[in-house]
Amino acid sequence: MSSSLESLFSDTAEERHAEHADDAKRKSKKEKAGKPEPKPGVRGFSRRGGGRVSHVETPSEWRGTTVQVCGLWPFGAGSGTPMVGVPLGRELTTGATLCCDPISWFQRANLIHNPSALLLGKPGLGKSTLIRRMVVGLVGQGVFPMVLGDLKPDYVDLIRAMGGQIIKLGRGLGSLNVLDPGATTAAAARLPEEARTKLIADAHGRRLNIMAALLTILRGGPIADTERTVLNAALRVLDERHRGVPVLPDLIRVIDEGPERLRAVTLARGDEARYRAAVDPLHASLLGALDGPMGETFARQTTTAIDLDNPGGVCIDISGIDDADAELQAAVLLACWSDGFGAIEAAHALADEGLAPQRHFFVVLDELWRVLRSGRGLVDRVDALTRLNRQRGTGQVMITHTMADLMSLSDHADQLKAKGFAERAGMVICGGLPQAEMSMVNQVVRLSSSEQSMIVDWSTPPSWNPDLKEDSEPPGRGRFLVKVGGRPGIPFRVELTSVERDVNDTNKRWINSPTRSVRRA
Repeated sequence: MSSSLESLFSDTAEERHAEHADDAKRKSKKEKAGKPEPKPGVRGFSRRGGGRVSHVETPSEWRGTTVQVCGLWPFGAGSGTPMVGVPLGRELTTGATLCCDPISWFQRANLIHNPSALLLGKPGLGKSTLIRRMVVGLVGQGVFPMVLGDLKPDYVDLIRAMGGQIIKLGRGLGSLNVLDPGATTAAAARLPEEARTKLIADAHGRRLNIMAALLTILRGGPIADTERTVLNAALRVLDERHRGVPVLPDLIRVIDEGPERLRAVTLARGDEARYRAAVDPLHASLLGALDGPMGETFARQTTTAIDLDNPGGVCIDISGIDDADAELQAAVLLACWSDGFGAIEAAHALADEGLAPQRHFFVVLDELWRVLRSGRGLVDRVDALTRLNRQRGTGQVMITHTMADLMSLSDHADQLKAKGFAERAGMVICGGLPQAEMSMVNQVVRLSSSEQSMIVDWSTPPSWNPDLKEDSEPPGRGRFLVKVGGRPGIPFRVELTSVERDVNDTNKRWINSPTRSVRRA
């Protein structure tokens, strides 16, 4: 037995020696011929003894910090995707996890200069799903989410599942008093005199701006400077005279009575006719707001106030307003934004004085185009809301379909201001967009040719599917590109967990419809 084993090993050794000799001869011949020795491929040399394998297994991958992985050299490889923020999905090229949200990239990673994002994409490709994922992740980090005007609704199920507050607005559902200081009154009572004076002044300016915005929507154009001055004086008289929280009919009554302080700003000089000529257009517009399509929503006391003590966040559901009421939708959206930012200012005022913990907020401003198209001059109102989010400790995301929504305004000055929304955003996230959008997006963030092709391909409709029992999915659903300035974009796909799928169905009305049931039969 031992002798046969020795002969076997000796034969093997002799064969190996012969193979090495053959390799050496071939190598010397090629060197003499001036041909370099070929390098083995991923499977090895195909010749005898070359070690070629039929299948190469993919090595297992793990992710870790630099401190953890450094001991595994040289088997570690750097990743190009940040690991700070909410995990959104996997990068399309490498499969690495992408962590991203405007607050984390601003506060912790220092990757962007402003905690805001602009999300662009055609309908049905998952914009709301992406934002819901951000909301869930930020709530886990202690950030308070605020969905200020949910039109479809897209966020009600999520906020309710997290135990948050749902506020319904619309005809027969609830009211929002635009003259209500909201959380400012309770916060001001706890503040020292200097801080109280500033907070009350901010609340006064906010009420003046929202009244001017509502009248702008009603008229389809901005109000005159003299009318704004009359509104300002009337609000101050109303605060001095009225006990409790005033409503819109109280403001109309003050203008109708015409106290001396109000007549002074109109330069009436005791002439009743001159006073009436100065205030009658404003008076008529306010009466139209009271008795017109907006009256039921804005003429009464606020039904439900925003509660910032609920860690699950707040969602203002305005899906009860029909799409045909474009003016009312835009007015309610703008009023919700104003009320929400007012509550944030009150919370920060208390935190600055050490009377409450410092908190961060994440504000979702969906359907931006509805407000911008409702009247000339509304861009200024939105511009004022979006400029100071960094000073307010607030991250925000503005959602619209295309850049054309911002650039199709009738007034050229409004177009430039709306374009500034995108230019000031810390990051721009693009879903599927048509080819015509590329030139406008390039004016804000520079896209390479491959990035443009990718975004355009994502906008392709789903393929024809003759099998009605299955739904074809658009190729761009859940796929997005994160752009920060001139840096290369990060393409990724949102991946939902089984728990998230229950709160991410925005086609509920189609699920149990008779048409769908017949198709699935």
